[in-house]
Amino acid sequence: MATSDTAATNPRLSVQDWVQAGFRILAEDGLKALTIDRLCKRLGVTKGSFYWHFADMKAYRQALVDTWAAVRDADRGDFDALSELPPRERLSRMMTALVGPAHWMLERAMREWARSEDSVAVAVRSSDRRVLNAVRQVFLDDGFDADEADMRANATFAAGIGFLHLSGSAPSSRAAGRREQFLDVMLRH
Repeated sequence: MATSDTAATNPRLSVQDWVQAGFRILAEDGLKALTIDRLCKRLGVTKGSFYWHFADMKAYRQALVDTWAAVRDADRGDFDALSELPPRERLSRMMTALVGPAHWMLERAMREWARSEDSVAVAVRSSDRRVLNAVRQVFLDDGFDADEADMRANATFAAGIGFLHLSGSAPSSRAAGRREQFLDVMLRH
């Protein structure tokens, strides 16, 4: 990720540098903090650099949404690679991916943003559908019937979002233990 130090040594920023700076601001301080001035300060460049890459803030925000959706789709697509694992381990890895340290703050920020902007909500819902389908498949693979798998998948997904929002300012080992206990309950027949 580009930082002020990086920008000072490499003034030719890419769109990805701008996107990563925006993700960091979103994750650290939320949508209201995401301004052109703040981005430029973080990257150590002028507004001219911003406008070289983006027509306006709306175009920049769309680049954030598109990049997040692509990254999350790739992450969610990795769930397919887990299909050979036992259901319990697969579900644990899926939940860890949602609230893992690499993504947990940004995931929360994007969900908050989705509450106020339709294009973000569409991206989040699309990603969520992939997760729900993968979680539902875990329950089917563990022997639950379709109705029970649907109910458990929705409950597990909702709990995962709850774990995400209850995680505070940093993921903790205690929270990870609670998620594992929750999965034990959800996989009981």
